[in-house]
Amino acid sequence: MSAVPDGKKLVRSPSGLRMVPENGAFTSPFSLDEPQWVPDKECPRCMQCDTKFDFITRKHHCRRCGRCFCDKCCSQKVALPRMCFVDPVRQCSECSLISQKEVEFYDKQLKVLTAGGTFLVKVDSSEKSETMVCRLSNNQRYLFLDGESHFEVELSRISTMQVLTESSTPGEKDICSYMSLLESQISEEKDVCSYTSLLDSQISEGGSLRASGMVLQYKPPGSLNLQELHMETADDKRVASAWLTAMHKAAKLLYESKDQ
Repeated sequence: MSAVPDGKKLVRSPSGLRMVPENGAFTSPFSLDEPQWVPDKECPRCMQCDTKFDFITRKHHCRRCGRCFCDKCCSQKVALPRMCFVDPVRQCSECSLISQKEVEFYDKQLKVLTAGGTFLVKVDSSEKSETMVCRLSNNQRYLFLDGESHFEVELSRISTMQVLTESSTPGEKDICSYMSLLESQISEEKDVCSYTSLLDSQISEGGSLRASGMVLQYKPPGSLNLQELHMETADDKRVASAWLTAMHKAAKLLYESKDQ
């Protein structure tokens, strides 16, 4: 086994070996907590096919949802990076499909986000824009923006995000997604917009729509007021568009997992 990275520790749970941050405050916003297992006494039958458990038909717990299944319904071992497992773990058929899609996000989109893209950036209603490189921090908690100046946006403080696209007609733009990412703000604000998603095939490399910009609303540390950040692709538009597409997938992942 490879050495444990700085700031990480190995912990063993009933589900398997996990590599987690030493300080829980530095946990990635993409991470999920391990579920509570359904107690054995509460599941005499498989929770998918209803097969009765006995000495021959053993019960197994899905490491993602915690429910009880027979071996046939919970035989796949799939990587589960969102729970920081070192090795693939047993999952039910429904959860394994979700985890397989997330593995693609970790293998591809996260690498694009940490590599960064170049954008023209404006803050609030300012008319002045600055060319900046925007990238996701290695611990996946911040967006770093670097140009003549530098500032950071913590993902957990983002309220809403819009991804803008260029349609087939030059100059025409459509709003692809508009979402509320902060669970706390959903309870605090009454006028939160619901999430509207385009098909991923439409906002992907080679799809019918290409991402051309992004608008973020977030609360800076120590402030109760929302600040707005406008970003438009600059220089290598292909790389910047790929970064926005990856950010769209990241925000969609965060939005869909708020209640998990």
